[in-house]
This record gives sequence, structure tokens and C-alpha cells, in this order.
Amino acid sequence: MKDHKAVLSALRALLVLALATPSTYSQEKANPGGVHVHLVITDMALQEDKTPPRLQREDVKAKQGKSSLPVTQVIPAEGENAALQLMILIDDTLNTSTVGNNLNDLKEFISAQPASTVIGVGYMTNAGVNITQNFTADHDSAVKAIRLPRGSLSTMDSPYLSLINLVKGWPQQKVRREVLMVTDGIDRLRGEKPQPSRLGPHFGPIYHSMPNISIDANSASEASQRYNVIVSSLYSPGVGRAGRSSWDLQLGLSGLTKIADETGGECFSLGTSALVSFKPYLERLQKILNNQYYVVFQAVPKKKAGFQRINIQTEVPTSELLAPDNVWVPAAGK
Repeated sequence: MKDHKAVLSALRALLVLALATPSTYSQEKANPGGVHVHLVITDMALQEDKTPPRLQREDVKAKQGKSSLPVTQVIPAEGENAALQLMILIDDTLNTSTVGNNLNDLKEFISAQPASTVIGVGYMTNAGVNITQNFTADHDSAVKAIRLPRGSLSTMDSPYLSLINLVKGWPQQKVRREVLMVTDGIDRLRGEKPQPSRLGPHFGPIYHSMPNISIDANSASEASQRYNVIVSSLYSPGVGRAGRSSWDLQLGLSGLTKIADETGGECFSLGTSALVSFKPYLERLQKILNNQYYVVFQAVPKKKAGFQRINIQTEVPTSELLAPDNVWVPAAGK
């Protein structure tokens, strides 16, 4: 098991990879006072059996409220711009009898990745990440790093805190940065919290056994959007009482869906039932990775850097765009 410092050290190893920065990025400002913001979007065909058309710059619209923002570049994530850092996070609380055979599907998915994709493997436990394979272009090494989850509980089991731990220590580069989580999404550490009593202040905060989505799911989504990390997930049930609770299972799935929706990823599930096979869902993930674009648009900065709610749209009738809900915009003059 590796502590927080070890995780950061492992992730800093990414810097030696020297992956290419998308060569067609432009640093010139289209209008005085604006700042360029970069993000990654996915062009999803409305019908799964169809291949989405190639997007052009004029096909992508960026809106802030009712205002349109200038889109300066739309760059396919292919060729010299195909670099991808993909971290696979597996929850150590997963039920081994349920997920075991599906790990072979995950290994096949890793082996099939192109040379432009570097892959890391880590196991979520104790609110951190135990890295079993640093980011590597040697996909055979990544495959060998996949093991059965321990199928047991630690003192601090929270996939959301593990994700935050990872994202905050991930050195930023202008390449695609994505996470695939294999988990039930249950926050066994802080998923339940006291709630203020509605009977009056003299009752004080009272523990309730049916809480809302983990507060750390919000934080994990915000951290991922802040550092331009797209998060997708494969739903797989875990162990313990929470893994048998329909309420906890639904809350866990809701947390995973929330993060995927807000970061521009996908949550693959059959409700709270175990997936018979990961293969069809990994095939869909591959299609997502094959149809991604870098988008550069001009945002209106404020006095302080911060999130801005941006809506990325297209009028191409056969396409649907996946994109983060919010982008981080530097302060004016930065």
C-alpha cells in the first residue's frame, strides 16, 4: 500500500514521457481581453451503430448562458494529437466472485490500445490509490498489473477521495487525461452524515441512515473538471452490508453517474446489477476514445480565476457532444 506521497511520486513519472502537445493549438487571442480555454469533447453518434461525422470548427458552439463564445479551433484527437493518458482505477472493495471474469475483458481492452495511449493501473483503498503500474506505453506491463481486488474493507473506503487524491497529483499536460473507475461508487467512509433536525434546534443534528449522494462525489467532480480529467466508470458491486443495500447501491450508482455526466465521461451500468461482461461497454468506451476532439474557445475572464458554466453544443443532427459542465478560466490579465 502506498501513501499519498508515493502516489504523487508515481504520477510525476508522467513527465518523462514527453508526450506531444497538440501541434495545432494557437496561443493568439481572437479578441482583446479574452482568454483561450482548452477542453476535450466527445462526438457521440445518436445511434450507437452509426459512425459520427467528422466535426469542423463551425460545427461546435460554445455558449455561456445566452451568449455565444468564439470557438477558435476544433482539433481531432488523432495522428500527432492522439496522445492519451488513461488511468484505470479498480476498487479493492469489489466482490471478487462478481468481477473476476470481467478482468479478462479489461486486459484485452488494455492490450488493444494504440501506441499513443499510456496506461496506469491503481487500486482504490483507504481513500488513496495503490499504484500497481505507473503510466507506461508497455501495455503488456499494464495487463500484468491487473489483479483481483482484495474484496475486503479498509478503514477509509471512498472511491471519491481516491479519485481526488489521484487527480490533484496528476501533472498537467495538454494531452487527453482520462480515468476509468471500476467500482460500485459507494462511499463507505463519509456517505452518511448527520442532518439538521426539522423538529427544532434543541434536537440538534441527528444521524439518518438514508443520506444523499456522498458530499465527496461533488468534490471529486469539481477536482476532475478543474484539472481537465474526464472520468468514466464501469459499475461493479462491492462487498459488505452496503453492497447488499439497494439504497446504498443506488446512491453509489448516482454518484458515478453524476461525475461522468459533469466531466464529459460515461457511466456504464445495468442499473445496480452486476455486468455479465465488461466487453460491450469497453467497446463503447473505445468508440468514445476514437471520436474525441480538442476544442479551443475564447472565454471572458473575471477578476479572479474560477469555474464558469459553459455549454458545448452542435447543430449536426446525427451527433451528441459530451463535454465538461464547467471550465476553469484564468483571471483577467493572466
